[in-house]
Amino acid sequence: MTDLVDFLSRGGPAIWAIGALSVVTLALIFWKIWQLAQMGAWSDGTQTDEAIGHWQGGDAAAGLRHISGRRSLRAQMAVAAMEARQDPGLTAEAAREETTRIAKSLLSGARGGLRALELIATIAPLLGLLGTVLGMIAAFQALQVAGTRADPATLAGGIWEALLTTAVGMAVAIPASMALTWFETVVDRVQADMEDAATRIFTRGPS
Repeated sequence: MTDLVDFLSRGGPAIWAIGALSVVTLALIFWKIWQLAQMGAWSDGTQTDEAIGHWQGGDAAAGLRHISGRRSLRAQMAVAAMEARQDPGLTAEAAREETTRIAKSLLSGARGGLRALELIATIAPLLGLLGTVLGMIAAFQALQVAGTRADPATLAGGIWEALLTTAVGMAVAIPASMALTWFETVVDRVQADMEDAATRIFTRGPS
């Protein structure tokens, strides 16, 4: 613990801020994995496909019963599409719009937290660079004060401590950026599956 505090103190306020961002990043990543798992983002959509198969075969009740109450994004969207399609008070166009509205709401929830990861991936290197610039300023001020009695070893120590914040900032930004790309890919795949399912429901099924 003492070594960690000593390490952080060498980087100044910037490295403390980056350290806090690293904790937030880890928390966001683990929370996002849990949330997407709860939403069935990594499921193969078999249950939804089977329900749509019942629907396209003309058995709307079996299709709805097969996925009713399921928590996956694909299943919730399919249920919404089937119910909208069967609603006598909605035209075909209105049913599509209602399904689109619900799908957008589901996907918005799935994308929650991604903006925060994007922000961290952007500002962590900038904080590191800020810490480096401030450290370099302090190092050269010390060099100016020392004048001809300047010790190169002391200057080198001040420089590497200043560069430390840039390295730490990148160490936080890289996994945040990788996680962001991964989560966006997962959500995009789910969105494509939802669009495909909606198309199948609206183009063929019970009259």
